[in-house]
Amino acid sequence: MKLKNLKPKELAENLKNEGIKTISVLNDNKRTFFLVVILALVLMFAICWITFFATVRGPEQVMVPNVEGKELTTALLELQAKELYPKIQLKYTDNPDDAGKILVQNPESGSIVKAGRRINLTVSRGTILDHVENYIGQNYDDVKINLQTMFTGSTRPLIVLAEPSYKSDQSVAGTVLAQDPPEGTIISNPVTVKLIVSRGPEYENTRIPKIVGMDFAKLLPTLASSKVVFDFTAHIAEGKEAEGTVVSQEENESQFVPNYSRVSAEIALPKKQKDDEVLGLFTAQLPSYPYAVEMSLDSSKGGVRKTIVTIKHKGGNVTIPYITEKDSELILSIAGRTVARQAVE
Repeated sequence: MKLKNLKPKELAENLKNEGIKTISVLNDNKRTFFLVVILALVLMFAICWITFFATVRGPEQVMVPNVEGKELTTALLELQAKELYPKIQLKYTDNPDDAGKILVQNPESGSIVKAGRRINLTVSRGTILDHVENYIGQNYDDVKINLQTMFTGSTRPLIVLAEPSYKSDQSVAGTVLAQDPPEGTIISNPVTVKLIVSRGPEYENTRIPKIVGMDFAKLLPTLASSKVVFDFTAHIAEGKEAEGTVVSQEENESQFVPNYSRVSAEIALPKKQKDDEVLGLFTAQLPSYPYAVEMSLDSSKGGVRKTIVTIKHKGGNVTIPYITEKDSELILSIAGRTVARQAVE
């Protein structure tokens, strides 16, 4: 249609009709556009949703293999094949053949776990010792304590000390003189070690101190320096006996006796104790020792501990005079280990 041949009124009517058609077309296109946008958004959301769950999906589950008793390298390869990772803890064992082998695993074999999990493995470091050490020249008690500490908790100690043999020697009493098997012996099974220990000079003698008439203050330093073991008995002072003194001691034909020979003596205790201190006789029964050991008698009260006297004694019947406060506790110790206690009343 040619617009130039139309009259003004017809032209206006025609333009109006054409405008309505144009708006209608635009409206149809707009609805299509929005429909396409919505479909695109839905598709994009669906793709994101699928991608998200594909990404965060947990690792696959696997069965834990049995690696107990196997060499560490073999166990690591088996765990790696299952995408499992080890957490290793080392432990000493009694059997030297266990070195480098898996002792325990956690979780147990057959358990179902997710790939990537850590598996706890306890691996043997072998034995603490693989050979017998040199004990010659050491103190027997120190050797015994060290071995006990080394194999604490062990069901089968690799080194067991036999009852020692004692020999007179110029070495200090308790010194290891010889051992069997010798140093360097390889340990494949538990070994029993036999030691020869010095009991000190056999014929060394000492003078018997005269302690009759001594009060406790003088008696205690004498006991600390003497190489005689006094077996004391006590009674309440009678007649003209001086309280808190030694009233008699065993007579001996010779002034000299072998070191740490026993000599009996009697002390007289006060009829009435003082308010601030107590004089008494500590007694205890201990194992007999083949040589004299150092033992200390301490007094403890209110958390404060004081040493009364330190002596050398061969064990068995132990009697030690003391001066201490009332309501104290007496503690007898050997090498720092408490062996007897007694309350002071």
